[in-house]
Amino acid sequence: MAQAKYHFISGLPRSGSTLLAAILRQNPRFQAGMSSPVGSFVNSLLSLVSAGSEFASQVDNAQRKNLLCGLFDSYYKNETDKEVIFDTNRMWCAKLSTILDMFPGAKIIACARNVAWIMDSIERQFRSNPYENTKLFGNNMGRSTVYQRCEGLAQHEQLVGFAWAALREAFYGENAKSILVIDYELLSQVPEKVMPLVYDFIGEPHFQHDFNHVEYDAPDFDLQLGIPGMHRVKPKVEFTERRTILPPDLFDKYSKMSFWTDPSGSAANVIAPKINSKGNEA
Repeated sequence: MAQAKYHFISGLPRSGSTLLAAILRQNPRFQAGMSSPVGSFVNSLLSLVSAGSEFASQVDNAQRKNLLCGLFDSYYKNETDKEVIFDTNRMWCAKLSTILDMFPGAKIIACARNVAWIMDSIERQFRSNPYENTKLFGNNMGRSTVYQRCEGLAQHEQLVGFAWAALREAFYGENAKSILVIDYELLSQVPEKVMPLVYDFIGEPHFQHDFNHVEYDAPDFDLQLGIPGMHRVKPKVEFTERRTILPPDLFDKYSKMSFWTDPSGSAANVIAPKINSKGNEA
């Protein structure tokens, strides 16, 4: 059997990456899931063979590339019946040049969402578990109020801030044409229109998905984070309207961070509502 093709799912948290993976895995040719440890393996291995390490002088660039490619092949070695593998990690947007050098022709599907609704979603998860100190926040002061929680999440080394900065880097970078940004609202509202565009982007034949029976769950992973249900996907793909639980000033602040709705200045491919000059969806 020919070696599997690798593509990548990345982007912002709480923006549909697990939902997208759950849809894609309905295709028997595809392997997709929630965030994998391969990204961490890549970073750890690079630190062992880069400048400052005692082994740096013993490993050249060709060997580094072979070692990194070997991580993917080893991790997915048992997926012998899969022709296309989607590895999920928010760091892939920050590693785009490395990905394309290892796997020419690879694509990144970056899930995005109005950052205010991302903060709202995380805040809802936090409040639904009042007797659990989730690992998303470093200390008690960092989780004490919604203002501190959102501010902490938005820092560039934290959950939302890092993913946002990585996506923005890739979106305006020299390899942006290898990215497809999918806004969560459109994926959840009209998956039957979005998924054919995904297949066209990765150059694969279309597949008839069942959007009424899409399920995925990772209870053990979510429990060790202290956020039960974080990666649970409901059977039916649908968009649910709701009021935000964020204070108005916070919601307004983070609503202004959706740079992908204006693709001018970027070669990235975008599936998202357009924002007109007045700041409203068009």
